[in-house]
Amino acid sequence: MYLPKEKEIIQIKSYKHNGKLHRTWKKTVVLKSTENIIIGGNDHTLVVEADGRKWVTREPSICYFHSDYWFNVISMIREDGIYHYCNLGTPFAVDEQALKYIDYDLDIKVFPDGRFHLLDEGEYEQHRRQMKYPDSIDRILKTNVDVLSHWILDKKGPFSPDYIDIWYEKYKEYR
Repeated sequence: MYLPKEKEIIQIKSYKHNGKLHRTWKKTVVLKSTENIIIGGNDHTLVVEADGRKWVTREPSICYFHSDYWFNVISMIREDGIYHYCNLGTPFAVDEQALKYIDYDLDIKVFPDGRFHLLDEGEYEQHRRQMKYPDSIDRILKTNVDVLSHWILDKKGPFSPDYIDIWYEKYKEYR
């Protein structure tokens, strides 16, 4: 299995269940790379949507991907605190072109004070019908919403108090 090296610049590509490209983040610096976890950092990186629209991220972020969980976490470092945007999607796959995952619409937004909200349930239900998500995927995603909620409440992994400090310092060193 290919693994990017620390300090390597990679792209992140999200796809939809039907195999169509959804979104591409053009440049992310690899901060940690193992068979189970990839942590990256980026700031003001170009993002290209499937329809060709382009935009640039506004703040530094630390990205957490795990090979065993059906979610990833983007931790955005803003003036008023850390916001986490959690995408429910497949565990990552990586090759020489990019880190890749399938985005399954559901998201959890975590605010600096620890409050969090499940987002895009309507979009999920619509896409579930349109793209015929199997019941097994639905069960996996609902289980991972629960796992993610517990991680947030327990301040585990990317939600732990020291996580951003450690990885943002490493990002500043590498960029």
